[in-house]
Amino acid sequence: MEKVTYNNALGEDARLVAPIMRTGKGFYVLGAVLLAIFIWAFLSWGYQLLYGLGVTGLNKPVYWGFYITNFVFFIGISFGGTLVSAILRLCQAEWRRPITRAAEALAVLVLFFGVFNVLLDLGRPDRAYFVFTRAHPRSPLIWDVTAINTYLVVTIIYLYLPMIPDIALLRDHVPRYKLLYRILALGWKGTPRQERILHFLVSILAVVIIPIAVSVHSVLGWVFGMTVQPMWHSTIFGPYFVMGAMYSGIGALIVAMAVLRKAYHLEDYLKPVHFENLGRLLLVMTFLWFYFTFAEYLTAFYGNEPVEMTVFYSKITGEFAPYFWTMVASCFVIPFTILCNRRTRTITGTVIASLFVILGMWLERYLIVVPTLVRPRLPYTVAPYFPSWVEWSTMAGCFALFIFLYALFSKFFPVISIWEIQEGRERSIPETVERISEYLPGKARQVENH
Repeated sequence: MEKVTYNNALGEDARLVAPIMRTGKGFYVLGAVLLAIFIWAFLSWGYQLLYGLGVTGLNKPVYWGFYITNFVFFIGISFGGTLVSAILRLCQAEWRRPITRAAEALAVLVLFFGVFNVLLDLGRPDRAYFVFTRAHPRSPLIWDVTAINTYLVVTIIYLYLPMIPDIALLRDHVPRYKLLYRILALGWKGTPRQERILHFLVSILAVVIIPIAVSVHSVLGWVFGMTVQPMWHSTIFGPYFVMGAMYSGIGALIVAMAVLRKAYHLEDYLKPVHFENLGRLLLVMTFLWFYFTFAEYLTAFYGNEPVEMTVFYSKITGEFAPYFWTMVASCFVIPFTILCNRRTRTITGTVIASLFVILGMWLERYLIVVPTLVRPRLPYTVAPYFPSWVEWSTMAGCFALFIFLYALFSKFFPVISIWEIQEGRERSIPETVERISEYLPGKARQVENH
């Protein structure tokens, strides 16, 4: 009876609700493994709370390590998911419809783990209270807290609003979780007035969220750039962080789409054209990443300041050289080689390139944070940094819990927007023809009428 109800209501889109109605054994096995990793990470954090930050590899002067690397990395992925969705909505790109929900959910969920890594780095999480009660407006850290909290609220609203029609559909046709869907649907009935208001609000949010997202990662770059530490004190850090966030976010979105496509058999919705288009965008970001990275290191090299050159050479030829050249290969050589060739810019090729981009962008964050702190301007003895098992454990726990929550999200809500797909079938084809006929001179209208 359940099957008939939602199959009749959704027709060919019934498979988008199938993950909510049926859960295979594989999901429970994956969930158990991910939760086991998270529980181990949670116990490791408890060990750190009990014995202090001395159980990590942090020291003087390396007061930031894995935790701040992960903080910047996770915030960046969130930024990329948000920007892809917002820009495609504003451009009215019709191929966006199956991917916006996945991008917006990615942006919201991963953001929490970025914030959580700051609490890990504090050692005493209760001290976060003083950030709000004793804030100093001249501190870039306060700018960061303000920007991230604003961004968090807006991204949650931006995810939730376009979900309301689908939640109402689940409320009316899916017998599970009735109370939850009834509350979240906010009385949605799909009237023309409600649809106009929804479209208006989503459009406004898509405009508003772009400068907010840019400000978040600009401020995050300024947290480093406003100091006088070698290879941090640079005006390029704001746009460099924005571009890097977009790069890693697109890569993470491509991987998430591929997993969802395979796990839930969504081949008819997440088509090769979606990976092709995102692969082209990733290729553009590959060139931008190379340009910004080259500009950063070229400026430091020509400045030839002794303290900066010490950090510079530690990355190029010193103890951090293996990480640096792996980053260059992962962020530029491999993605460029795969994505510039149409024969290799397939779904598999794009996913492989994206995985290397994710690895490379994590290494980039690590190489921004650690080498500078190993050799600061202050007359500290050089102190090597080696992450302890606690840091590795908490990092693994963050990734595991994020994957678990993303999978859990797909068990309560459609990962592809049903109403947007249906709207695209009903309205977008004639609207697209009309829009194109307005762009082209004379004969385009004759072709349309013919």
